[in-house]
Amino acid sequence: MFLGFAVVYGLRVNLSVAMVAMVNTTDPKPSQNTSIIHACPLPAGSENTTDTFPQPEGTPQYPWDSETQGWLLGAFFFGYLCTQIPGGYLSGHFGGSIFLGLGVLGTAALTLLTPLAAQMGSYWLFALRALEGFGEGVTFPAMMAMWARWAPPLERSRLMTLSGSGANFGAFLALPLTGYICQTLGWPAVFYLCGGAGCLWAVFWFIFVSNDPRTHRRISEEERDYIINSIGSQGTGHGWSVPVLPMLLSVPLWAIIVTQMCSNWSYYTLLTSLPTYMDNILHFDLQSNGFLSALPYLGAWLFSTLSGVVADSLIERKVFSITNVRKLFTLAGVLPASALLVAVSYAGCSHILTVTFLTLSTTIGGATASGVYINQIDIAPRYAGILLGITNTFGTIPGVLAPIVTGYFTKDHTLAGWRMVFWVAAGINVGGALVYTIFGSGEIQPWAGTKEESAEAKKDRSRSIST
Repeated sequence: MFLGFAVVYGLRVNLSVAMVAMVNTTDPKPSQNTSIIHACPLPAGSENTTDTFPQPEGTPQYPWDSETQGWLLGAFFFGYLCTQIPGGYLSGHFGGSIFLGLGVLGTAALTLLTPLAAQMGSYWLFALRALEGFGEGVTFPAMMAMWARWAPPLERSRLMTLSGSGANFGAFLALPLTGYICQTLGWPAVFYLCGGAGCLWAVFWFIFVSNDPRTHRRISEEERDYIINSIGSQGTGHGWSVPVLPMLLSVPLWAIIVTQMCSNWSYYTLLTSLPTYMDNILHFDLQSNGFLSALPYLGAWLFSTLSGVVADSLIERKVFSITNVRKLFTLAGVLPASALLVAVSYAGCSHILTVTFLTLSTTIGGATASGVYINQIDIAPRYAGILLGITNTFGTIPGVLAPIVTGYFTKDHTLAGWRMVFWVAAGINVGGALVYTIFGSGEIQPWAGTKEESAEAKKDRSRSIST
């Protein structure tokens, strides 16, 4: 699962870096009397170079403006929005392994067509990216539905943060590799290699993975009994019926939705627009750009995995309740990260400060992986897949809007425009964390119980009445 999400995020972010190489920034007919004003001074010796991204000869480039680039970077999320809830619902009923496997395989296969779509025009590329999002939308809800059947309650934080942190690891690998591949093999090779890796991963996934401990061919009897007994009746599928109205009226669920939307705004702003900032403002070359854009994700990967171990330890030792652990990790991840994001906007043209603040911001933000991001499985384990589908649908809206808003603020390529981008992201992020602190919960909700649990509760009530 970790490697699957590494591939998933590689497929998602490869366009962010490749875009710098795909776009012909030198206007074919520059007007002679205008000079370009750079927000930051160009590095010594680069004033007279026309092409800052050496690529193999004959590599095609396209004259897309920053608005078109914003739409292309956001296109993925239009499709991604559509399949979250259906993917979560069907994964909860049938099991998640088939949906996770097919989601990655479909996206990888479509990625192979990216160079062809770009050649046909920006509308075709937009449609292809939206289709990729459509395939990838089922992956996270399917993961949550699988862990509802596989993860013992006292191991949830570390199992889910470890597997989910593959996303950060994928971004960490894809960003520098994309820059390197663009310069050595040309940008089309990026999409062929990423797509091929996804197809290869799917083969191993379908060979080794099972929906449920009960149906796994190679699990030991001892481990199977331990998992099934510790999860209890919550580890079964939810059938076709889902308590939709109680879900819609659930305050803890809305707390997760609002907080994830707010937190994702800054995450997606960095994920899709950071390479552009490094290129247009700080003038890093594409290879350094890819490596430096990747550093924050290395930190987030390590920090989120560590946070899972600490969170489980606090719950296991009964130091804090599940509710307090989730709130603590959400606040610990959001508040310092937002302050550092604002600091980036005042670092000006200092390369060292910008990279340091961005890396620290995203690293510390990794703590939220043990907070609000796995809270769905606490409040309703059986319905965790569909709940993650619901929260991710709302949480993806910033993925569509953030690149477009960034494109609007930064059309003049000024530091003031980018400062606005970072301030907006930080403000939204803090607002979400406060909502979660007030309204969040880690308790199983009354509407999420199974028939067995309801019968048990009735027995307990009747016993207490008779005594």
